Amino acid sequence: MNCELSKLAMPEYWAGNLAEAERVSLEVHLSECGECRREAEEMTKLWREIGLIPASETAEPSRELRARFYQSLGAFQAGLEQSKKPAGPSLVEKLKGWWPKQPMIQFATAMAMLVVGVGAGWYARTPAVKQEDNEMARLRTEVGSMKQLVTLSLLQQQSASDRLRGVSWAYRVEQSDTEVLAALLTTVNQDQSVNVRLAAVDALRPFAASPVARKGIVQSLTRQESPMVQAALIDLIVELKEKPARTSLETVSAGESFNPAIRERAKRALSELQ
Repeated sequence: MNCELSKLAMPEYWAGNLAEAERVSLEVHLSECGECRREAEEMTKLWREIGLIPASETAEPSRELRARFYQSLGAFQAGLEQSKKPAGPSLVEKLKGWWPKQPMIQFATAMAMLVVGVGAGWYARTPAVKQEDNEMARLRTEVGSMKQLVTLSLLQQQSASDRLRGVSWAYRVEQSDTEVLAALLTTVNQDQSVNVRLAAVDALRPFAASPVARKGIVQSLTRQESPMVQAALIDLIVELKEKPARTSLETVSAGESFNPAIRERAKRALSELQ
């Protein structure tokens, strides 16, 4: 007999219902297996202790238990008799007596109550809504200030990669942010990195509705020395259909100091802006 079978046979063993062969096999296993033997001894002790507990049928309820039972029963009967008594007029019945009988007066009363209820609800809700709107407006202002601060700070860093990050942050600010717009125009005109200047030209697109941005783009064209930045500015001018840029485009198309490809590009832009 193994451990699993011995555990299954234990209850029958204690009850004395095991066959002789099974009993002998179980006892042999218990003599050889220390773990099963300890478990059998513990269970035997437990069953002996349970057998010492008095039978529940012989236990009599105490006088205090009887008294509490009859008190609870009396309270229950009193509540039952009270519930059988006729109740007074309900709230609905009272309202029916107050409610006017004529249909027109009923309609007018109902409308008046509706208006009062809606007004009271709106009045109670308005302060909370105003407070929430004020908090949201303050939060948006703080977030906008944070974005502006990060953008301006990065655009002033020594590392070109940090300044490129600043240009990317410029896309996150409001289009009405004049400080970031001024910083981008300064970057287009003065940054030492051509890549940063090109990125700044692209970042000016969201500000295209601003007259300051359009004027700054046109003025930057003749100040540039990099053909790549000049080409980007010309393309942006054509995209924005900025006809006031014709004078600057004519200067570039006729200027001997400009790259021939840029001069040709400026001529095509002039034809597109006609």
